[in-house]
Amino acid sequence: MTSRVLTTGWRGQRFLLARRAVQISVLLLFLAGPWWGITWLQGNLSASQVLHTVPLTDPFVWLQTLMAGHAPQAQAALGAAIVLVFYAVVGGRSYCAWVCPVNAVTDSAAWLRERWGWRTGVRLPRRARWALLALALGLPVLLGTVVWELVNPVSMLQRGLLFGLGLGWAVVVAVFLADLLLVPRAWCGHLCPHGAFYSLLGRRSLLRVRAQRREDCDDCGDCYRVCPEPQILKPVLKGEGSRLIDTGQCSNCGRCIDRCPQDVFEMGWRGTGRVGPNP
Repeated sequence: MTSRVLTTGWRGQRFLLARRAVQISVLLLFLAGPWWGITWLQGNLSASQVLHTVPLTDPFVWLQTLMAGHAPQAQAALGAAIVLVFYAVVGGRSYCAWVCPVNAVTDSAAWLRERWGWRTGVRLPRRARWALLALALGLPVLLGTVVWELVNPVSMLQRGLLFGLGLGWAVVVAVFLADLLLVPRAWCGHLCPHGAFYSLLGRRSLLRVRAQRREDCDDCGDCYRVCPEPQILKPVLKGEGSRLIDTGQCSNCGRCIDRCPQDVFEMGWRGTGRVGPNP
């Protein structure tokens, strides 16, 4: 039951490295404008424009704007539609694993917990994120403003990286310490309403992880230890139904594929084979 990371080196971290490359590339594209005058991507994760032409709008922010009683411009609506279609194909919570800058913060806390062997923590219901989602969408109706974006760690971290964190550091550090000391994956797995919203987009997405060779599972537990949503693994590993992880909670992070020494998991399109060969 040797960990794949020990036996294959960097090849056992391929999805992790790919995700970091995408996250850094997105950040650099945003920074390229104010830093170097290269305006291929302007704006931020809430609203941006590609090559001065293609609008991209976070549908969660767009929906909050509607709930606040404001009428977004047609360009913003088009940008939200483009993003909706994209994540409906690749999985809503792919945003969480592949784009969101907070993911690197929470992954760092999870890595330290695993490295130090910490198994303690308080219990926090995962349904808390749905309550926060309702709050994030309900407050704009009452107050007439997009309240959540004022304190959203995702927005605060990206704005801070672009323009200087200021008090945003306190929020980022709080997220890190909560994940490290209190609840494993406290923010991404239990609290984040942004992730809860995107999980709704990904319920029927085409790109999926599947336990294609679940009969080879030797119960080593590596996948459970690295998965941000470990509760979604048992039905496909130990059940007799579909091998497809057919839930919006999966972020397509690929950590189970990276870490499984038995090559149980693969990623592919719904109804077809895998996207690429397993090592």
